[in-house]
Amino acid sequence: MRRRLVPAALLPLALLLTACGGNASAGTGTDTDGKGSLTLDVGDQKGGSEAILQAAGELKNLDYKIKWSTFTSGPPLLEAVNAKAVDIGGVGNTPPVFAAGAGSKITVVAAFHGTSKGDAVLVPNGSKLTDPKQLKGKSVAVAQGSSAHYQLVASLKAAGLTLSDVKVKYLQPADALAAFTSGKVDAWAVWDPYTSQILQGRQGRVLTTGDGVTNGLTFQVAAPSALRDKKKAAAIKDYLERLRRATAWVYHHQEEWAKVWAKDTGLPYAVALASVKRTNATRISVAVDQPLIASEQRIADAFTQLKLIPRKVDFGDFVDTRYNGSLPASTTPARASQG
Repeated sequence: MRRRLVPAALLPLALLLTACGGNASAGTGTDTDGKGSLTLDVGDQKGGSEAILQAAGELKNLDYKIKWSTFTSGPPLLEAVNAKAVDIGGVGNTPPVFAAGAGSKITVVAAFHGTSKGDAVLVPNGSKLTDPKQLKGKSVAVAQGSSAHYQLVASLKAAGLTLSDVKVKYLQPADALAAFTSGKVDAWAVWDPYTSQILQGRQGRVLTTGDGVTNGLTFQVAAPSALRDKKKAAAIKDYLERLRRATAWVYHHQEEWAKVWAKDTGLPYAVALASVKRTNATRISVAVDQPLIASEQRIADAFTQLKLIPRKVDFGDFVDTRYNGSLPASTTPARASQG
């Protein structure tokens, strides 16, 4: 693996690594693994699929090439999938909904289910807010189109509020982090490892999490053109099997993975380990099935009703179940969080 080093000044940007973010631009780093005449173009993020596959030993004996392209978040990665610049890449539960709403040519081919405890609405330590209901009239930072965006919507609904009841500040995590720590916003809806970063740094506390209100799903999303190519479709099958084994490997090697993740992203080891225990190690491979489609449909409908998606989305039109095999249902409980 030949990962470009990230200067210290760029570390806040490098932390956009969970495929959940909003409208950030694509990165420029590319690496290649494997050998052979076929090349699979894979969209990745710092500390993402390439790093976990390398750490788990799953990049050995590849009879095709994987060309990695680095992105800062999910939406631009899906733009690349739509443009056929990327064959497959990993994102959170909300970017595919926005991409589908924009009419993008994308197909969800694999899913992972984990806890949503790392998806949180954070408040500063000195905040008087103790209940989500108290967010009414308060300013909340969130990345538009991110998993945190829906988590905020769902958490407000559970508290009897709507998005219009709060002052939403659409900020990418690097800017939101600065706004949060300087007291310019009352709360921040975000995901791990930012949640762990704030908690480990004693810069804030959790007001509420997505646990019980969001589906905890992440996806691998492919280009329909790649799925129509028999050779690429076979490579995607192999790639997904390796990624599933690597995801299972994390649960039994949490400290080892945290060290790799910290080195690859510039995260402090303590933050990386906390995030691994709370979020990453809880993920299991699950089927792309009807309950999953229904769960994502609810997200799509929520954003359509908020008029943040321009048209009605039938999420079932954006999935392909050919790689399910004997995987458990998407409703299978995630591994227990240790965070």
